[in-house]
Amino acid sequence: MSQQINLFNPVFIKQKKYFSAIAMLQALGLILLGSMLFYGYALYQVGQLRQQSEKTAKRYAEEQNRLEHYAAEYSPQQVAQSLENEVKAAELQLAQQQAIIFTLKSGAIGNTVGYSEYLRAFARQVEPGLWLTGFSITGDAAQMSLNGGVVNPSLVPIYIRRLNREKIMHGKSFAAMQMQRPSTDNGKESRYVEFALQSAEASEAVK
Repeated sequence: MSQQINLFNPVFIKQKKYFSAIAMLQALGLILLGSMLFYGYALYQVGQLRQQSEKTAKRYAEEQNRLEHYAAEYSPQQVAQSLENEVKAAELQLAQQQAIIFTLKSGAIGNTVGYSEYLRAFARQVEPGLWLTGFSITGDAAQMSLNGGVVNPSLVPIYIRRLNREKIMHGKSFAAMQMQRPSTDNGKESRYVEFALQSAEASEAVK
């Protein structure tokens, strides 16, 4: 008489551990570290722009004081037109930089690390008498457009050449430019010209 005994027991099979607690903690730690680095870098950018904005605000206050001094000493007709233009340019530059700071703080720009160098290039190359009112950067910056105003239209090519000196702008070019002089409320033409620049890819996409 014979008897078979089954010694196999599934309990003794080594179970595979796909997600261990240690691996999950390590992944969570890497995510937290990356988030902290990104947040610190964004704070650094905001701090740099805030310093530029404070300098511009100081300059604007000085120009206003100069304008008030001349206005008190001379009649309004004798106040230098160039001084008024400088005050307006400083005011517009201040508003532009404050708008950039607000945009960074609000998180409206998703890829802050990817686009921050473009924002710094725009802020560094501001030309007196020229200001930006809007910009658009898509994807890897293959499509880019700039909108703004200028007291003298000849400053736009100068501004483009200055932008091209920025390292981040190497390989980028503007293929389309539009200019128009807007009308004021009383129907007269304004003293500044609005302009729009579009990169080659952006102009082709519009077509």
